[in-house]
Amino acid sequence: MKEAKDKLRKELFKTMVQLATAGFGLVAALAWNEAIQSAIKEIVPMGGSTIISKLVYALIVTAIAVFVTYSLGKMAGLSEEDQKGKK
Repeated sequence: MKEAKDKLRKELFKTMVQLATAGFGLVAALAWNEAIQSAIKEIVPMGGSTIISKLVYALIVTAIAVFVTYSLGKMAGLSEEDQKGKK
């Protein structure tokens, strides 16, 4: 019975940490979203609501997403190689 309570407590804590991490990730993403949009409004002289500025924004966000995804995948691959090397 005590083992089940301990296991439940650990799972609850793990889930709370994951939720908090996801929440902070969302806040960071929204901050970057606003920063990139503001930068594009400054750079593109026609204003921030034109189709050109929206396309520039979409390209920048896509490039960042691809770079981050690629980097994380590469780090995960290195981590797997490290684990194989230790066995």
